[in-house]
Amino acid sequence: MRNALSNKIMSIEPSGIRKFFDVVSEMPDAISLGVGEPDFDTPWNVREEGIYALEKGRTFYTSNAGLKELRIEICNYLKRRYNLEYDPIDETMVTVGGSEAIDVALRCMVDPGDEVLIPQPSYVSYLPCAVMADAKPVIINLKEENGFKLTPEELEENITNKTKILVLPFPNNPTGAIMNRDELAKLVPIIIKHDLYVLSDEIYSELTYGEERHVSIAEFPGMKERTIVINGFSKAFAMTGWRLGYACGPKAIIKQMIKLHQFAIMCAPTNSQFAAVEALKNCDEDVNKMVEAYNQRRRYLVNAFREMGLECFEPFGAFYIFPSIKKFGMTSDEFATKLLKEKKLAVVPGTAFGDCGEGFLRISYAYSIDKLKEGLSRIKEFITELES
Repeated sequence: MRNALSNKIMSIEPSGIRKFFDVVSEMPDAISLGVGEPDFDTPWNVREEGIYALEKGRTFYTSNAGLKELRIEICNYLKRRYNLEYDPIDETMVTVGGSEAIDVALRCMVDPGDEVLIPQPSYVSYLPCAVMADAKPVIINLKEENGFKLTPEELEENITNKTKILVLPFPNNPTGAIMNRDELAKLVPIIIKHDLYVLSDEIYSELTYGEERHVSIAEFPGMKERTIVINGFSKAFAMTGWRLGYACGPKAIIKQMIKLHQFAIMCAPTNSQFAAVEALKNCDEDVNKMVEAYNQRRRYLVNAFREMGLECFEPFGAFYIFPSIKKFGMTSDEFATKLLKEKKLAVVPGTAFGDCGEGFLRISYAYSIDKLKEGLSRIKEFITELES
């Protein structure tokens, strides 16, 4: 009998993240500092709007592109927060989370053999989505000494005549690295010179710390027409389970993305879309409070790891920290597995986000201070035993 499974899909390894958290559920007293999910509840006014939508029977399909009112508010929000101007009708679509937007964009934009540049360490979906779109992923290994940022030199040396898309994953999961205006500006002439498109994943755009706020590369002259901006509601608005994201970009590309979305999905969840309108209109203060809490946790972790003697790049975005464990002579997977077995603490090996993540761990601070303190206590006890 012919094999029913696609060789292309079978060649993709499952995410290395889940195995650690599946074990946690079966271990008494185990805790996790690995999941990238806010520990805050969705703001009450947003939940209330979702409930109201159900009570009013708003359970019908919306437009394939998304509820018009939501697309208008997305464009208002991007203009207000990031100085980006998009047409809500022709340049904006609502998706089932940011991950669907990544998948649909790549499948619509690449032909077999096209190369997609993927800086790593980075979110686990970029590479398999490129493979499923019949593209060739080309990995750019980001370096700790550069703050895990993409340099112009690294970009230039990885471009060939088959390169079509650059994935720009900042603020970054798992490192917490950001790229400021001056750093992005140095990439723009290279992108334009080689006529590349950019898939800019800005899902953590609101979660930045310090004096510099997030800047989108789409804001630069000549870049809006070659950039797909991916964003959503999961991280900034604590709406992971509502499954809602969006993409903004050139009319011709968004039109084709909506076509694929129509056949595969139809539309994003209706009550989630009504709730998201409320989030965009009236939740700036809620977001600010969450960012303030994350920043407090971020500073606590950076100081705690340095006091333990662990080298730790300071993150300025997202809600992850990426300490180095190279001095222990163990792989990231070995360290994380041993930590889980001996101290019942789950963290994510850096290699889950690319081979260049070897020697690092991803630890999320989307947890309460109390849980972070307990987790760090277990890590400190663990490394003390390793060094004794």
